[in-house]
Amino acid sequence: MLSLEEAQSRAQDLVSAARQAGADAADAIYACNASTNVSVRLGALEDVERSEGEEIGLRVFIGQRSASISASDMNPATLGTLVDRCIAMAREAPEDPYAGLAPEDRLLKKRPPSLDLTDAEEPEPAALRERALIAEEAARSVPGITNSEGGGAASGRSQVALATSHGFAGAYAGTSHSTWASVLAGAGADMQRDHASHSVRHLEDLDDAEAIGIRAGQRAVARLNPVKVESGVMPVIFDPRIGSSMIGHLIGGMVGPAIARRSSFLLDMLGEAIFDAGVTIIDDPLRVRGLRSRPFDGEGLPVERRALIDKGVLTGWLMDSASARQLGLEPTGHASRGGSGAPGASVTNVHMAAGSVSPGDLMADVKRGLYVTELSGMGVNGVTGDYSRGAAGFLIENGAVAHAVSEITIAGNLKDMFQALVPANDLQFRYAMNVPTLRIDGMTVAGG
Repeated sequence: MLSLEEAQSRAQDLVSAARQAGADAADAIYACNASTNVSVRLGALEDVERSEGEEIGLRVFIGQRSASISASDMNPATLGTLVDRCIAMAREAPEDPYAGLAPEDRLLKKRPPSLDLTDAEEPEPAALRERALIAEEAARSVPGITNSEGGGAASGRSQVALATSHGFAGAYAGTSHSTWASVLAGAGADMQRDHASHSVRHLEDLDDAEAIGIRAGQRAVARLNPVKVESGVMPVIFDPRIGSSMIGHLIGGMVGPAIARRSSFLLDMLGEAIFDAGVTIIDDPLRVRGLRSRPFDGEGLPVERRALIDKGVLTGWLMDSASARQLGLEPTGHASRGGSGAPGASVTNVHMAAGSVSPGDLMADVKRGLYVTELSGMGVNGVTGDYSRGAAGFLIENGAVAHAVSEITIAGNLKDMFQALVPANDLQFRYAMNVPTLRIDGMTVAGG
């Protein structure tokens, strides 16, 4: 794998070549990754996979015309052809008055703080195998578990470098470590499955493999013997591991391209209270050891911690430069970039601040409701906010979790759901998006 300096130099060289070949402006992004994944099943080694890859993407501008292209072959002759082809494509592209590099005066100039994203430890395949075996064995040891889909452990490293023709060059790296297990309980048509996993930047932060396995086994057993649920309107409580999907739908309605296309259910709600005043949602790209932390965005702009929702109020849109120009606004440091295509907009490490009541108190007054631990299907309309998804979890009766339920549908409208949402006080930082237990009253539930 290249050093960060070599990765940055490779992107800069491609930008220089594009300028020399006639491009008015250009940027290039280089990404490489290497990972080792070991999986086991029923106590035996199933697969050891080592993957390595690198890609470089070039975007060029000829006046208001632009094109992008990517390649995984780093041979100088191939990259020379890449430059010529990209410029030829740009000359034939339609004009776009909003296309262009990020504003030069807004580029990241100072050295970003250390985010501690890389771990010196790189476990050998034997150590990964041992961790996978421990996780699966722990899951299978839970009474009621009858079969296994396997266990696994992985480690990896990735690097990203970005260079632009108007003065930005930067690079950063990150490591990852993960463990997972997936098992089945029961038999025949009554069989249920569930899983558990954990991913971190540093190995020392990873959950114990045995604890991960036991969690997977207990989750699968708890889902046995589901009962039918009568249809009706009732409170729905979302487990933290799937409640983050609510933030995902919010983000989808906040990105600049959706606002520019007028295809968001949040249009005309800027500055409005779309949640209760007890709800604050933070995007923090500078979180130390964060799973999506980064020192700059996909266009070379500085990033910062920001409240997306501040005491219930929608504070602004998530802007890349093109959508910002189209809307007459400023980019916000949320540009995201792949190997090819123009940048889009996205978030990094997002969390909803904890509320003031415990999960137990959150459901204490629920006579009949649902505690949802799994969602399926994507019946969510980003334009209207209409929401309908398959779900599974547990019935809540008289303030306590009772029987398992499955094959149900929960429905509502995101605007109404956001207004009714109440967070508990059990926030933990385990994922890229983190929420506490969430309660939403007034949802329509349809039984299977």
